[in-house]
Amino acid sequence: MMTTTDTARPGGIRSALRRGEDWLDERGKWAWIAAMVLGFVLFWPVGLALLAYMIWGKQMFARSCGQRRHRDHAWGRHAMRAGQPTGNHAFDSYKAEALRRLEEEQEAFETFLQRLRNSKDKAEFDAFMEERARTTDAQDATGADAPPPDPGTRRGEY
Repeated sequence: MMTTTDTARPGGIRSALRRGEDWLDERGKWAWIAAMVLGFVLFWPVGLALLAYMIWGKQMFARSCGQRRHRDHAWGRHAMRAGQPTGNHAFDSYKAEALRRLEEEQEAFETFLQRLRNSKDKAEFDAFMEERARTTDAQDATGADAPPPDPGTRRGEY
């Protein structure tokens, strides 16, 4: 029994298209543009198909005009984030010193914020205790002169 994979020719249309794509990529962005213009001249749907492939396949900007540069730049950013050495000793030592200094500043700032929160909490608590003491003193002063509370109302009701 034969399956479709047994009868398929090695290579085929996909392989030919991949080889053509690789060939154009080796020659750069201008080869893609020339192929597109030639496609429009010979048979406009071919040129339109190449234009669509270049735009949506990112061929115009990805492989032929700077993929290597973009990949190297992305690696540099990754190395910065991961703490990996970049290969430049002077920059690596500067980066380590700057990171150490920033960590110290962050710790000092967090300590300052904690002290600020504590002092704010203490001030609020002291203000609450003073207000409570004043209301208690006022109630004690007027408590002897005031009539007894009405038994029909409960405390906290309005």
